[in-house]
Amino acid sequence: MLVKAAMFHRQILSKLATRSLVRNVSASSVPEMPPCDFKPQKYEGMTYSDAKKIRDNVLNPVINVVTFYKEPVMINQGHMQWLWDVYGKRYLDMFGGIVTVSVGHCHPKVNKALHDQIDRLWHTTNIYMYPQAHEYAQKLVSKLPGNLKVVMFVNSGSEANDLALTMARLYTGCYDIISLRNAYHGMASSLFKLTAHSPWLYNLPSGFGILNAMNADPYRGIWGGANCRDSPVQVDRQCDCAAGECQASDKYVDQVEDVLRHSAPKGKIGGIFLESIQGVGGSVQFPKGYIKKTFDLIRSRGGLCISDEVQTGFGRTGEHFWGFEAAGAMPDIVTMAKGIGNGFPLAAVVTTPEIAEVLGRANNFNTYGGNPMACAVGSKVLDVIDEENCQQVSHDVGTHCLTELAKLRDEFEIVGDVRGKGLMIGVEFVTDKESRKPLPADKFIPIWETCKNMGVLLGKGGLYGNVLRIKPPMCITKADVDFSVEVLREAIRQNPV
Repeated sequence: MLVKAAMFHRQILSKLATRSLVRNVSASSVPEMPPCDFKPQKYEGMTYSDAKKIRDNVLNPVINVVTFYKEPVMINQGHMQWLWDVYGKRYLDMFGGIVTVSVGHCHPKVNKALHDQIDRLWHTTNIYMYPQAHEYAQKLVSKLPGNLKVVMFVNSGSEANDLALTMARLYTGCYDIISLRNAYHGMASSLFKLTAHSPWLYNLPSGFGILNAMNADPYRGIWGGANCRDSPVQVDRQCDCAAGECQASDKYVDQVEDVLRHSAPKGKIGGIFLESIQGVGGSVQFPKGYIKKTFDLIRSRGGLCISDEVQTGFGRTGEHFWGFEAAGAMPDIVTMAKGIGNGFPLAAVVTTPEIAEVLGRANNFNTYGGNPMACAVGSKVLDVIDEENCQQVSHDVGTHCLTELAKLRDEFEIVGDVRGKGLMIGVEFVTDKESRKPLPADKFIPIWETCKNMGVLLGKGGLYGNVLRIKPPMCITKADVDFSVEVLREAIRQNPV
């Protein structure tokens, strides 16, 4: 079976090469792709060239700015961790639709739940009662600790963070909110500068009431080293911290306090937004203890603590269902999206009854939030995560992935850092390990493109665009990891710096 799969894969590469869709990849150099028995439907839609013309001329022009690859993949079908393009070539999706496909593309149980709901009721709004929203709300809040027992459904992570921002300001009476430099919290206009990541910021008046603190990055930051991250793979630089403690954590918390001292009116603050692991910023992990200590500081100044679990939630980090749990921290508000619906438009804000009451000061309504279809999907996603031990898969397969990627760091001078937890992983490329200077795009992109040409789809991110983001569906196997790592190794070899 493995031999047949490899032969098929190489035949596809050969055919695509004649269409100029794959370049500079020798069929003999392609690692053996794990087998898959699923048979995709034959594609019979518009041609690749026609779709490209529409993309260039009709769709929002910004779409080409963020389009992946010089010759974008045109996807026809997906099944679990696999995607097929319109030519029938199979890809291993190691980015999960931008950290969104949690339990697998077109998971049969989730698909069935959606089909059953479509036949019963597509849409109504929460001005009426319908069982799907109530059943799902109860199931979702049961996954959260403490008094986080009130949920508001929305449609995207940006909407969730916008709502959380409003609630924090209303509840505390303080307008100023802190986020970290390098953070990404969405693209709503209210979130500009809360998202403190320059490639995503327009040159427009923005950021009123937003304060940015120093990013607590043990790799690129001023402080941190080999004992500072809660990860199977540590920073490759020296550290004076003893086991079980982190001096860097205290120093970065002091930077938050410095912002409060100088920029917060009378030292008071409305709240802070923290990702458990920064996603778009390049899978950056904070030093041990940082989140809890920062939350304690913010509460001492009257603020609320908002945990952005849009990418890290739903078991992705492996040891815990929510990223903040690994930090031993307790947020006041949790925002979630992406993996919550396995790709279906769904997001939520969960908070305490006391904080939720502030929305009663005026009408608050979301037409599609908690749509019956979305609730049916979200409910079944929770079931599948439990039934198929997706959290355990994230832990076991993710740890294996990190360990194997660490070998690449030891093998290649340009692999500067491997970091993450579970299936929330980043690989940062540099010119050399000593300077940690980001690998330029003209050196990094060919490696990334070659991985795609050999059948592995990886994300990219970080402030300098030099970080591979590895966040696959939580159904991948160790064989998938081994294939991906070998593809990446071969891509680095084929593109010497």
